[in-house]
Amino acid sequence: MAIDLQTFEVSDPRFEHDHLRSVTAHSSALGGRGDITFFVPPELPADGVTPLAILLHGSYGSHWAWSAKAGAHRTALRLIEQGAVSPLVVAMPSDGLAGFTTAYMAHDDVDFESWILDEVLACAEKIVPSVTAKSKLFISGLSMGGFGAMHLGCKNPARFAAISAHSSVTDLSMRQPLGPQSPEVHRLRADPTLSVAYWARRHRDLLPPLRFDCGTEDYVLPENRQLHAELESEGIAHTYQEFPGGHTWAYWENHIEDTLRFFGKAM
Repeated sequence: MAIDLQTFEVSDPRFEHDHLRSVTAHSSALGGRGDITFFVPPELPADGVTPLAILLHGSYGSHWAWSAKAGAHRTALRLIEQGAVSPLVVAMPSDGLAGFTTAYMAHDDVDFESWILDEVLACAEKIVPSVTAKSKLFISGLSMGGFGAMHLGCKNPARFAAISAHSSVTDLSMRQPLGPQSPEVHRLRADPTLSVAYWARRHRDLLPPLRFDCGTEDYVLPENRQLHAELESEGIAHTYQEFPGGHTWAYWENHIEDTLRFFGKAM
């Protein structure tokens, strides 16, 4: 994607805080504006290979959710300062806020998949010179964003160095519509490509390191256990963990550290 400089807006450094930077760009994939909050740590090496981690929000969320509700940027900075994780940039994009949720998939008229896979990286390259096409790319998310992370990661394994997810929806084909504005991809239909397991099986020999977790009081726990069982029965390498907690920001604030440490090992 070539960024249109006339429609590309970046926050003024004088008013930025906590190493967060806001970006709005015209997205060809979305057919309109795309918003991203970036965490850009200080003193990045000018080597052109700074890793980029993409964090996807859940249904009803937006680009500010991971930072303003879970402090993901503060966790990242702490781990970098401790030497537990090498310096990395974190991109937290909005999914375009179409209907109730997009599942980060290509729809008939809007390509949310291309927005995440291509345009978010292009925006990162525009504002952070040390992020380039040579940078390692990681992806994670929560709830519907967890589905997006695993679905996009397993469908496009060559693009990512590692995949992580929290409290994830795992199979859209078995879910009821969320409401009258739900995108068509959310209609109840038997389509195997709408499951994480489908792409994990198809690309089993190409998958990067994969992990996912879920709270023991979370309503999506059964489908996470089922995905774990399916992958385990077929010998598809992955890490699955359960922790106390529900489908809450307190849980995701606590466990984004697991994701970042996992990415750190893959750097």
